[in-house]
Amino acid sequence: MVVDDVQFMNVLKGKRVKLTLRTSSYLGVVQRINPNKTLVLADVVIVSNGSKIPGSKIFFGHEIVNVEFPHEASRDSGNVPDHRPDHLNVEKFQPYRKMMTMDHDEEEEEYINFVVIDEFHDKFGPAVMHINKQHVIGVGADGVEAFKNGRLCWVQIATKNKVYLFDILLLGAQAFRNGLSMILENKHILKVMHDCRTIAGCLIAQFGVKLTNVFDTQVADVMCFHSETGGFLPDRVSTLQEAVNLHLKVPSSQLLSLQMKSQLTKEENEMWRKRPCSVILLKVMALSVIHLQPLRLVLLDTLMTDYMTLVDSYLNSSHYQPDELGHAIMESVLELPKELRQLQQMHQERQEWAANHYTRTEQGLLARFKHPTKSPFKTPPATEELEQHSQPQCRTLGKRCLLSVPSL
Repeated sequence: MVVDDVQFMNVLKGKRVKLTLRTSSYLGVVQRINPNKTLVLADVVIVSNGSKIPGSKIFFGHEIVNVEFPHEASRDSGNVPDHRPDHLNVEKFQPYRKMMTMDHDEEEEEYINFVVIDEFHDKFGPAVMHINKQHVIGVGADGVEAFKNGRLCWVQIATKNKVYLFDILLLGAQAFRNGLSMILENKHILKVMHDCRTIAGCLIAQFGVKLTNVFDTQVADVMCFHSETGGFLPDRVSTLQEAVNLHLKVPSSQLLSLQMKSQLTKEENEMWRKRPCSVILLKVMALSVIHLQPLRLVLLDTLMTDYMTLVDSYLNSSHYQPDELGHAIMESVLELPKELRQLQQMHQERQEWAANHYTRTEQGLLARFKHPTKSPFKTPPATEELEQHSQPQCRTLGKRCLLSVPSL
């Protein structure tokens, strides 16, 4: 290849072109022109129906009949529909975001952008570099239900305002050698997942990758239920959509895609292998990880509720008045105070409420997701009494305090 050819290709890179083939026409942005007379376009749109092809598409020189450079104005005038297929509206899909703060270092964005990573040339390296700078990420995967006999198809990684969809079916094991293993095994990046068992088994079996530093929202949800019922366990774990609906208060009507995904049959799961993947499926994958980081914060808040209530009662204790401190002796200081004795009463009252509210199985577990016959759980009188004598330091979602938990 001569120097002029290289310069010519550099000039074309990033330009929007219209390619006419024998059977159809496409609009897209030039990513690269290869010496073997192939052309790679990004943001490809089929001219006939305006639908977008996710990821990049390669065109062979012998197939191309004509090349045009459409004027940018024609694109702005509406000839190419701008339906933002690779964005999710924050207000629509994360309505809770306006009620909580996830990261003071990042500005709030109107959209969550999702990016398909299906080749190593341009997007893979920058994506890995961006993810490596995060302290907390959401992680999901698809096509792993039968990992012993099948192949992992997709890995989703979410930062606050961006979701990366790694096409493992196309990238192969090299994706892990080139950076994904470093992220997933990094002890300093917290991976938030909902039921990490299948993904962890798939990664270690197929690619030798061992997940570390995981916050599992399914485990945390069971611990919250255990605390709120005074020590009972549920008869089953929650699905992601159930946890998001319960803790983030997202209406079930907005979580239908997650429900559909969790109910796919073995035959229907084959759709994760089809290429190109439809934009609808890409959005479903993005939606499966954008709730994980906010869900972690709310679950941490719930797990710490009793602790914060008791600390508040300590701060407002009248046991030691300033003029009485001189008379305090070691034995009285170490006695279990009445403020902490309330914890046992709180648990007993919660057990009584739970026993009357839920149906108990033969194994002694509570049928959590059956329709209750009584009103939802309310704060027991013991807790209300403590809260009335305390001054909570912050309140965000409901009556609970979102703690400023360091990003691990």
